[in-house]
Amino acid sequence: MVNKGSMGTFSESLLKPWPFSKHKHVLVKLAVALFLMGLAFRLYSSHGEAITPVSNVPISSQIELSSDPPAIDSANDENGGGSESGAGEKCDLFKGEWIYDPSGPHYTNESCQVIEDHQNCMSNGRPDSGYLYWRWKPSSCNLSQFDGKRFLENMVNKRWGFIGDSISRNHVQSLLCLLSKVESATEIYHDEEYKSKTWHFPSFNFTLAVIWSPFLIKSVSLEDINGVSTSENKLYLDVLDTKWITQFDSFDYVIISGGKWFLKAGIYLENNTVVGCHYCPGKNLTELGFQYSYEKALKLVLNYIINSNHKGLILFRTSTPDHFEKGEWFSGGTCKRTVPFKNGEISMTDVDRILHRIELEVYEKALEEGTAKGLRLELMDTTQLSLLRPDGHPGPYRQFYPFAKDKNATVQNDCLHWCLPGPIDSWNDIVMKIVLDERRSR
Repeated sequence: MVNKGSMGTFSESLLKPWPFSKHKHVLVKLAVALFLMGLAFRLYSSHGEAITPVSNVPISSQIELSSDPPAIDSANDENGGGSESGAGEKCDLFKGEWIYDPSGPHYTNESCQVIEDHQNCMSNGRPDSGYLYWRWKPSSCNLSQFDGKRFLENMVNKRWGFIGDSISRNHVQSLLCLLSKVESATEIYHDEEYKSKTWHFPSFNFTLAVIWSPFLIKSVSLEDINGVSTSENKLYLDVLDTKWITQFDSFDYVIISGGKWFLKAGIYLENNTVVGCHYCPGKNLTELGFQYSYEKALKLVLNYIINSNHKGLILFRTSTPDHFEKGEWFSGGTCKRTVPFKNGEISMTDVDRILHRIELEVYEKALEEGTAKGLRLELMDTTQLSLLRPDGHPGPYRQFYPFAKDKNATVQNDCLHWCLPGPIDSWNDIVMKIVLDERRSR
């Protein structure tokens, strides 16, 4: 690095008058000028490539709609849209680590109005904030942080659907919060239970929906808000849930996932006939296990997708591990950790390992068949990176100031869903990269 002070002294010494004739003095001046011009060019050429222009154009609340999506800017991508670990080798976004990020969250519970009470950890009195200062970093490439303006500009006139359980709802709320920095969405639909909702971003004509379908297949469930059932769930393993298949073709982008609901006690039916169950003591039924129903359901779902006429991009997201310790959600389990795990410090439980194995096996088979048919299908394997974040759950702070009256109160913990803001925000960094990479490759 050139020192400005020493360079000034050097220049001044060159410009001091020398004891030559007037003619020679002019030649010396000319030589010095040429020298300085050469030095300036040398400095410019050696450092100019590192200079990247920065736009200072303010974000407008109104953007002119276009029938064609805006061109994706790859010049200033910071490897966030097309980063690869080597020539022709695609980066694995799901292998990496959580790194400390002093910049903190992109929004707060005050700036975002769509955070569900159970995930609003700051408003509910969670005393620590360290969990807010981490972001996901893949091992073999950079991952740009979510850019709401850029995302919306690429989603003009598009429709998104999130299909699944309450983790999908958790995810879509994170996306809404990140996008609220650019424009607040208008809720235009909700079902009777407020579990399925649709929002619209008028300046971009962008529609975002979450469809409540925890099993993805036809089911009968009697469960309250705290997850307590009065009877076993009935699962029709050969019939898809009409709530999502009737809307599926209308979406340009879909994120679909199964998950923990298949671990609940259930009666299984095929051809409207009971074939067995999972955890149904006293029913005199064959115990088939949750593996049976989960594999059947996912195969049915992905087979439907493969044989559909859907032209949009489908992201198949893997299930989310929980972090209950010293019990389960119904038996006093808690999650008190305040920092992420490092790789190798924790392993999946047997149950999570089984769910994840089934998901990958069914996806790989569907990908092979779907690719031959031109299906746009991508895997969003968030299981391992989520496993490393025991600190990001509401825990007892799913309730408003749970220890205000009694610091030793017994409180039900939530060690499955994510605080907002929180680790799930990094999922949208990944979503944006997958989407922009896929658009660029077409």
